[in-house]
Amino acid sequence: MIHRPQPFLLALGLVALAGCDNASPTPQGTAHAPIHGGVLKVAFDGDPLCIDPHQGGNNTALNVGRQLTDSLTDQHPETSEIVPWLAERWETSEDSRRFTFHLRDGVIFSDGTPVDGAAVKANFEAILELGALAQLAGTYLAGLKSIEVPAPLSVAIEFEQPNAQFLQASSTMSLGLFARATLEKTSEERCQGALVGSGPFVLDSFVHNQHVRLSQRADYAWPSSLARHQGRAWLDGIEFLVIPESGVRLGSLLSGQIDVNTSVAVQDEAILESRAIPFIARPNPGIVFNLAPNQSRAPLDQTAVRQALNKAIDRNELQGIISRHQKPASSVLASSTPFYRDDSQYLTHDPEGARQLLDGAGWQPGDDGIRVRDGQRLSFQVDYWQASTPVLELLQQQLRQVGVELRLNKTSISQVSAKNSERDYSLWFFNLTRADPDVLRTVFLASGRNVNQRDDTEVDHLLEESSRVLDPERRRELIEAASRLLIEEGHVLPLYEAATLTAFGQQVRGLHYEASTRLQFFDTWLAPR
Repeated sequence: MIHRPQPFLLALGLVALAGCDNASPTPQGTAHAPIHGGVLKVAFDGDPLCIDPHQGGNNTALNVGRQLTDSLTDQHPETSEIVPWLAERWETSEDSRRFTFHLRDGVIFSDGTPVDGAAVKANFEAILELGALAQLAGTYLAGLKSIEVPAPLSVAIEFEQPNAQFLQASSTMSLGLFARATLEKTSEERCQGALVGSGPFVLDSFVHNQHVRLSQRADYAWPSSLARHQGRAWLDGIEFLVIPESGVRLGSLLSGQIDVNTSVAVQDEAILESRAIPFIARPNPGIVFNLAPNQSRAPLDQTAVRQALNKAIDRNELQGIISRHQKPASSVLASSTPFYRDDSQYLTHDPEGARQLLDGAGWQPGDDGIRVRDGQRLSFQVDYWQASTPVLELLQQQLRQVGVELRLNKTSISQVSAKNSERDYSLWFFNLTRADPDVLRTVFLASGRNVNQRDDTEVDHLLEESSRVLDPERRRELIEAASRLLIEEGHVLPLYEAATLTAFGQQVRGLHYEASTRLQFFDTWLAPR
């Protein structure tokens, strides 16, 4: 199959907006044409940890990585269509095992070396060499058979079996491209900023828990076909500032000390509206916020216990404390994800059913109401760093009503990441954004990332087949069946759908989300104050 690129798009399809027209906000009726200059100050709520997109997985890291590297393709945030970027065109074999990309001429990394077929080959081979460190990228390349360079500006990537998800994966920053100078660095050096990319910005400095500073590439001239302008970025630079406290972020935005707040707290939304602060909001496709049980630990190895936890959760009650741009989970997948199906019938609040399951599994109420069996309390700890304490506190109350103790430990993102890497958790609180249902395989596959730490089951066969089958309707059936089984067997406790809300000053123009709801700053510019 030959991909025939669409004509160059002059304007990106609008994302879901609130509070302003992000395509052309013109405060006080004053119109401005885009201009070059200025350093955009952007607040994060947590440390990026590792800013190498081949390795990093949290949103702060990927928001940085997207500015440093380009991808072979891009994905339209509204239609989900895969469109040209570094690849002008591509061919896909009828069985979706072989993908041949033809690259744009004249593209170079920031060290002057060419972005060619050999560079793509070196990048993908380096990702595989990272092993488990390539948290997302490695799963996108699973089953890779060979990479050939039939011509200097062509690369052919072949998989052992059909790979229905790869074309979309080629649009992600996780498969973005870096120069050989980067690939030769250690994984730790790359995490700390030894990154030479092809993107519109270059890294100047990275200080953990303080800042990441980027500056513009004057020679950049190969934006995505979704970009609103050609040539270099409008901004002279970007300074990402780590500001964990939501009140400080809000105050800094209102006072003009920062230009963009990437993580608006629920309690601050009314203030933004009352002050007419512009913002954009977009549902996050992918896996909803959830708790994933570590089934290598008793008693979470018991299906009845996991099922009881799901029945004890009243998701509709969450709506009163989450953002109005979010909603209770109705599946493992967010409703904005391709092939989503409403599985609310498997997520109904049934506290009496939960009690019966726990009774049958031998867990009886203790003196304080928390169930015990053989002297062990039915108690689990959740380590988290996100600004989700109200949600988890409500969940804590709901579980206690059926005799389950939930212990909450809010700590730093680095400590949570370390525990998760070492599999030192009972319930893992997370979400994962990707505009493709293959995100389920990325996270839950027993032979892959396996957040449940469980043995192979029927759901794994469904997930593997869904990544290979080419017929869209058959793929939909497999994704729907896998989603249902993940819930029914208690492999995941869906909570609520994520949405990203970003507030910014009146001087900020052209700010928008890409398909995975991360920020793209190439088209962003600063109007005169």
